[in-house]
Amino acid sequence: MAVAFGLLGVLGFSFTLPATRVAVEGLDPAFVGLGRAAVAAAPAALLLIWWRERLPGRATLGRLGLVALGVVFGFPLLSALALRELTAAHSAVIVGLLPAATAVTAVWRAGERPSAGFWVASGAGLAAVLAFAATQGAGLPSTADLLVLGAVALGAVGYAEGGALAREMSGSRVICWALVLSLPLTLPIGAIAALAGGLDAGADEWLGFAYVSLISMFLAFFAWYAALGRGGVAKIGQVQLVQPLLTLGWAAALLGEEVGPATPRRLARRGRERGGDTAGPGQPRSASGARSSASSAARRPASRMRSSWCHSSIPTPSLGGVITRSACRRDASAVSTLPAGAPGSAPR
Repeated sequence: MAVAFGLLGVLGFSFTLPATRVAVEGLDPAFVGLGRAAVAAAPAALLLIWWRERLPGRATLGRLGLVALGVVFGFPLLSALALRELTAAHSAVIVGLLPAATAVTAVWRAGERPSAGFWVASGAGLAAVLAFAATQGAGLPSTADLLVLGAVALGAVGYAEGGALAREMSGSRVICWALVLSLPLTLPIGAIAALAGGLDAGADEWLGFAYVSLISMFLAFFAWYAALGRGGVAKIGQVQLVQPLLTLGWAAALLGEEVGPATPRRLARRGRERGGDTAGPGQPRSASGARSSASSAARRPASRMRSSWCHSSIPTPSLGGVITRSACRRDASAVSTLPAGAPGSAPR
């Protein structure tokens, strides 16, 4: 039963990165990261009132603070900031490190002592994730990559502490209290971010925000913390090894992101997108390439809405056709700003 609950929670979490990637295209990442916790606190408070819950003791409040640090503030905010720069597929590969991080944190916070066989199996899973990352063309980490790594580290703390608390109070109560106790911070910060970044977003962005608010930040934790409490944090945490595969599938199917082994052509295209440098390894960079990089950087919009969701020659699946159509419109407007003859520019 614990594994079944764990798989249910992972299924809910597997849509988090694609949904966040959509949401931050039109909404401020701080609002997406913390505003979702403020929204989820409303049904959480109603449930606590219905259950007639009393305020936890001082020791429990401190532990709930660690849960909130990891899963209410750390992972949501850092991942939302990173997804303004990264694709959901790229981020999913890094998040594949979360099971190993959770196992290590379970020893520290949950007092678990996994067997040597467990660590061998966990190490094999970690090696598989790292090998897969290599096939995706992973290189030196960028600032956005480091943000995702920070999200993984804090998320592991929130998982381990929440799973340990779920042995004493149900997993649903753990996440409800973490959300409600965080509301004095998430509400004002989310409101300020909303006012600063604006709320003029399309239906796609609001749909993504609604998902991360009600599923990723709330309901998925009911199943996940119940699983961690019943089956052990370190053991059930390994169920998340399937999450990157699920997320990659959703990123490809819903957002049209490229998923597959890195190829020279794909890496060259990625280099052009990042700065117009098409020189291969060991080849000098041309002056025209340098000028192209400078000019493309000058033309890059502040919102960094450089999505590759829509490909004119390859129709991509969408949720009711909504995501792909609006993404195509955004891509079309971005391409129209390129000069004639530039990569990706429309023929005159």
